[in-house]
Amino acid sequence: MAEIQNLDTLKTPGAVFFIFGATGDLARRKLFPAIYSLYREGKLDEDFAVIGVARRPRTQDEFREDVYRSIEEFCRYSSEQDDEWNTFAQHFEYKSLDINNIDGFRELREQTEQLEARYNIPGNRLFYLALAPELFGSVSFNLMKGGMLDGEGWNRLVIEKPFGYDLESAAKLNEEIRKVFKEEEIFRIDHYLGKEMVQNIEVIRFANAFFEPLWNNKHIANIQITLGETVGVEERGGYYDHAGALRDMGQNHMLQLLTMIAMEPPSRLLAEDIRDEKVKVLRSLRPYATNEEVKNNVVRGQYTSGSAGGKDLPAYREEDKVNPDSNTETYFAARVFVDNFRWAGVPFYIRTGKRLPVKTTEVVVEFKRMPTNVYLGQKHSLEPNLLVIRVNPMEGLYVKINAKKPDLSLRLRPLLWTSARAASWALIRRRRTNVCCMTLPREIPPTSHAGMKLHRHGPSWIGSPTLGKRIKVNLSHILQALGDRKRQTNCYRKTDSIGGQLMVSLRTMWFG
Repeated sequence: MAEIQNLDTLKTPGAVFFIFGATGDLARRKLFPAIYSLYREGKLDEDFAVIGVARRPRTQDEFREDVYRSIEEFCRYSSEQDDEWNTFAQHFEYKSLDINNIDGFRELREQTEQLEARYNIPGNRLFYLALAPELFGSVSFNLMKGGMLDGEGWNRLVIEKPFGYDLESAAKLNEEIRKVFKEEEIFRIDHYLGKEMVQNIEVIRFANAFFEPLWNNKHIANIQITLGETVGVEERGGYYDHAGALRDMGQNHMLQLLTMIAMEPPSRLLAEDIRDEKVKVLRSLRPYATNEEVKNNVVRGQYTSGSAGGKDLPAYREEDKVNPDSNTETYFAARVFVDNFRWAGVPFYIRTGKRLPVKTTEVVVEFKRMPTNVYLGQKHSLEPNLLVIRVNPMEGLYVKINAKKPDLSLRLRPLLWTSARAASWALIRRRRTNVCCMTLPREIPPTSHAGMKLHRHGPSWIGSPTLGKRIKVNLSHILQALGDRKRQTNCYRKTDSIGGQLMVSLRTMWFG
């Protein structure tokens, strides 16, 4: 059995990290802060360099200033220590590059060799493509033609979701990339899987005797998975207008959460075994066979103009690089079924959207009600028991039960149990290395869920060709105004309040 590596002590080997799309949102929010976190935690020695690659012209000083602002805004470590920051910043350089220009890649190779000589880097090169999927193939080919893969060390290609737009395009992309890189050199990752509470899902299920026996259609009424964001598309209009909420979040993050909730216990806690069980769930998803089924089970929406915090907010169609007549969804909700022995008949409600009233990521497991209410004569209703796995904010476990009020009557009230470890998990999250850092070491740990091979990734597109075509039918009845904050709040049904955060039962919103 492969030895499990300890991420707390794992050091990143000397390498040059290339971030294609270095002026974009992913680099600014995730990658630069992740690299600085590694550096501050002693997981990066001085034998590394980072080359940011993008089309727009930037001087070296301008690029380092961009990195500085990124770390100040999004990193848990402050960059205020001048000497340490200056040393770290010298490892960053920028290259303005037209990805269709082979000569530009040759110039990049010369720049790389100079940095390898300066920092005594042993020829290891990691290419992080924070780009649109349709560029993966051409960038890979030009890396090869420009001599960028001829170093003395290893090469790694890291690509994040979305990997294509459907199964056909994913297979085509994979074919293009595999002409250049070996399969073991390619890491298709989903950074969402490195979040602390996401990784806790399997532990909650498989390490607790009072959960697993109830984890089936005999005891669970429905499961609700929510990924809500309060922000709009911001600077990602060009990408988002081609992807939409379904492909941006639904096909990857949400299906990953669904598979972790629904999978069978793996025989071993190794990545391949866990992925095999996830694939079984994906293959059990019931496809939508007709337009009527889509109409009854899928809701799409698009935010309009509104205001929040005294600030006017544009409608989606008014965002930069968005088609003014766009019908791309910024909100997606669906009722899906996993047709296997464990989950037959249990609806899984998934939803994700931009510009929503509350930012939250959570899984709500709603258990079936008691077969009879012995308190009915007392006119006391029994609320369903809930298990809430909150990923953010205020990550932790929350359990809602029915209990007696502390008085002489027999009145009932919902009682919320919160995890005693919620605070410690939050502390761990602040200390924990960003999951994007997991792509930087030489090998992703065997127990990691962050990487996925194409033959494992492909099933997540099962049903997507049918769904992708059918959800575009008769858009007029499902496009809704979700931009006005007051209007949004009124269309939600408040079913519970956890830590001051609104928890909404998706089941009560559209599906009755």
